[in-house]
Amino acid sequence: MSQATQKRGLGFYLLAAFFALFVIFLYGPMLVIFILSFQGPTGGLTFPLRGVSTHWFNDLWTSTRYGDLGGAFRRSMVLGAMSLAITAIVCLFAGLAFRKRFMGAGPLFYLAITSLVVPGILLGLGISQLFQLLGFRLNWWLSGLGAHLSWTLPFGLLIMFAVLNRFDSSWEEAARDAGASPWQTLRYVTVPILFPGLIAVALFGFTLSYDEMPRSLLTVGGRNTLPIEISNMTTNVTTPALYAIGTVTSVLSFAVIALAFAGIALIQKRRARAK
Repeated sequence: MSQATQKRGLGFYLLAAFFALFVIFLYGPMLVIFILSFQGPTGGLTFPLRGVSTHWFNDLWTSTRYGDLGGAFRRSMVLGAMSLAITAIVCLFAGLAFRKRFMGAGPLFYLAITSLVVPGILLGLGISQLFQLLGFRLNWWLSGLGAHLSWTLPFGLLIMFAVLNRFDSSWEEAARDAGASPWQTLRYVTVPILFPGLIAVALFGFTLSYDEMPRSLLTVGGRNTLPIEISNMTTNVTTPALYAIGTVTSVLSFAVIALAFAGIALIQKRRARAK
């Protein structure tokens, strides 16, 4: 180990310093928000801390000056759950379909991921105009959901392609040789093997939807989602309650990621026992 240390040149330490700066840049603001969210009741938006308390967390849920924050939170959670389910199911079957060559597969693929390069605000404007032309009202659960899926589905499809690249189709062939029907092969072989990857796709669907704002601005109608509500709060709220909602949403995002990793670990543990 000492020899390896002696061989480390200037490049290693420059890269290490760059990585340390990257980590500080990435997590430093989150750490500051986390600390300031525990300001005392007389504290402000900046340091120094004037006491340590959970006052602003309580104020967030009990005060009426923050608007419909609870409703926005529920809508974002429901939108995220719907995006999670639809993204996982559609990307699974789309990925399986693209495993075989068919006429128009190339143009169809590029058509599916085109929305990734279109600015979100313009896409939201197009969806709102389309709904108005068709005579439909904008609703967070319909037009908002469509806008979010234009973001989550292409990402999910690309992830599913990466998952399927490591999939060994000989398991399916063995199942068919043993007399399994296409449905039984899908249910008992393909989906269980792909399930950890499906969790990753679903997780991306939820987090991308939960944090989405540009596509939501013009498509959710009169009832805002949480990112829009927080953005509105920054113009009229000047208390550490802003940091409190930032801490709550960050903890929720990490909890979802932790649940996903726990699910993958549980599946791998069961498979190891089965062997």
